[in-house]
Amino acid sequence: RKGILTDKYFADIDNIKFEDTNIAGSERAVKDILSAVYSDNAIKIINPHIDNIEQEVDKTKLLMPAFKKLWSKINLKTVYNVNFDTDELIQKAITSINLNLKVPPVYFKVDVGQLNEIKSKEAMQTGQSFDKVSSSIYQNAGAGNSSIKYDLIGKLVAATDLTRSTIIKILTGIDKNTFIQFKNNAEEFIIKAANLINDEKAAAIVEHITYNCTNETYKTDIFTNNTLKGQLNINAIKTNRSLYNCLIYDSQIERKFAEELDVNTDVDIYVKLPKNFYISTPIGNYNPDWAIAFKSGNVKHIYFVAETKGSMDSMQLRLIERAKINCAREHFKTISNDDVEYDVITNFIDLYNKNFKSTK
Repeated sequence: RKGILTDKYFADIDNIKFEDTNIAGSERAVKDILSAVYSDNAIKIINPHIDNIEQEVDKTKLLMPAFKKLWSKINLKTVYNVNFDTDELIQKAITSINLNLKVPPVYFKVDVGQLNEIKSKEAMQTGQSFDKVSSSIYQNAGAGNSSIKYDLIGKLVAATDLTRSTIIKILTGIDKNTFIQFKNNAEEFIIKAANLINDEKAAAIVEHITYNCTNETYKTDIFTNNTLKGQLNINAIKTNRSLYNCLIYDSQIERKFAEELDVNTDVDIYVKLPKNFYISTPIGNYNPDWAIAFKSGNVKHIYFVAETKGSMDSMQLRLIERAKINCAREHFKTISNDDVEYDVITNFIDLYNKNFKSTK
């Protein structure tokens, strides 16, 4: 009957046997397409409302002594002070820009093709109906004479938070051949120069920053006012030891870490810190990932704040990120009197090695 698949169809599909000679050489691809179309399980209709979950605070856990003590150790706000030598920063930024700033010119690439045969609309759209005859690259000679004006100093001030006078000294100090690259591609010049300046600024901050306590604290409403929604097993998992009813995760690293915390008997309570819990730094606000309260006995530090990273290789972390991590270390030293340990870890085993006492 029409619309009913026959036994011969399934036999031919299994043997990749087709009578149509026009598909010679593409049999396996055709099999995959037909199997996807006619398989009951190939295309599953997903109801977007199934397994949706909203992150909510377990209010009984807010009152747990373990959480209240943890929160009292980490909720104090601080202010920072940086006393680095501006002239030294200027010289290091000039040296870095001269060595590392490479701005390629704007260019056009022109491909010339020849139309041989129109096989299908799709072949036309993808360019498969054309044979490439030649390819040429033309530099945009008019880029340097563009009518678009850039506030180079203002853009760099905004991107680095340095004063106009400091930026002017950096720009007037770099080599002429380096500065002329601005004409090649103004936007990329600004982005790359700002990144190099910020890297040098971050390095200076690492060496010279200090933190002081204020009388302000974070309130627990940052947890109750923070509403996130996710989909179970897509970007959310249910939890037992977390402050929340579930974890909305940003990566598989976070998911695996939370799953280990959730079943470890040494963990009293943990929380993935909301974005509005942050430490102020001269290079932007920094939001640690986790706060954990352990049961006393088997651990070196009952209260632990962690940042989870995919790699601990310092060469793979940009200077700015490393500087923010260093700022966090100084912040927690200031507010906790060594009661809170802050560290960067890659997974739960890494945390175990850093925080759990040896049984030997």
